[in-house]
Amino acid sequence: MRVWGHIANTLDQGAACVLVTVASVAGSTPREVGARMIVLEDGGFYGTIGGGTLEFEAIKAAQRFLQSGDTGLTLRRMSLGPDLGQCCGGAVQIAFEVFSSDQRENVTEFAKAELAGVPFSTQAKVSDGKVERSNVEPHAHRFHMESGCLLETFGEARRPVYLFGAGHVGKAVVLALAPLPFQLTWIDSRKDVFPAAVPQNVRMVHAANPDDILESAPAEALVLAMTHCHAMDEEVMAAALGQQRFQYCGVIGSKTKRARFLSRLKKRGLPASVVADMVCPIGVPEIRSKHPAAIAAGIACDLLQREEIAQNRVNQPEGLEIIRTISR
Repeated sequence: MRVWGHIANTLDQGAACVLVTVASVAGSTPREVGARMIVLEDGGFYGTIGGGTLEFEAIKAAQRFLQSGDTGLTLRRMSLGPDLGQCCGGAVQIAFEVFSSDQRENVTEFAKAELAGVPFSTQAKVSDGKVERSNVEPHAHRFHMESGCLLETFGEARRPVYLFGAGHVGKAVVLALAPLPFQLTWIDSRKDVFPAAVPQNVRMVHAANPDDILESAPAEALVLAMTHCHAMDEEVMAAALGQQRFQYCGVIGSKTKRARFLSRLKKRGLPASVVADMVCPIGVPEIRSKHPAAIAAGIACDLLQREEIAQNRVNQPEGLEIIRTISR
């Protein structure tokens, strides 16, 4: 969600709004730290912090801040069971930050940074009842209090995916990954097979040689091959595995195709330990349907699970030990 873009549009219309953020979580909760929504005085909102009673109560609280003229940033703790009657059983801290027209200039700058599509971080300090934000060096925290300052990261880092093949399954995969945290480079040797319009996270490339494309691909990229012929799929896998730096190299097919590719790639001189990392079949094995959309759904589930595991390895749990009102 474009957080600052929505706030800027609201302020441009002469209205105030509240940025509602999940600041910390404990136990089972509907959303993760950093989930956000923007609430207007009439109860309209953009985004979600999980729906249900928690979100309903957060919207009402945000409306009260706007109606009472409160400013600054406030933290409130909500127990999902005792306080809200929800079955999750966890607890959350919710941050409520009021924005009014006098903050428009600062908000516009953050909206421009957000539009660039690269995650960025801010530091917020409280001065005279207002929260003053400034850009700081990028950091890993989605929402973190440190030495009286609020550190936040906005935007979403997207894992690069290099997808070879613009056939039926390739098109379905592009649609399945459109709302997920991936940035796609979509490659095919046939220029006329690409659709007229693609999601914003997709870059189309007309190329026949996978080596040329993958040489400039980042090491964290995930490589998928589903071209119009097995020979081209093999070339993609040979190029990707040969570089020995990509975290995922997968090719659409069956166990029989995997066995044949393993044999052929070894004959090309690729080490057995490297070739063994090739993923084939791809997707979720429990999904047996051959419908392109079903195959794409399985691939999306698999890649999303891998991405979450990777993120959990680098992101430490974060939370706020002290519940307090920073300013009212």
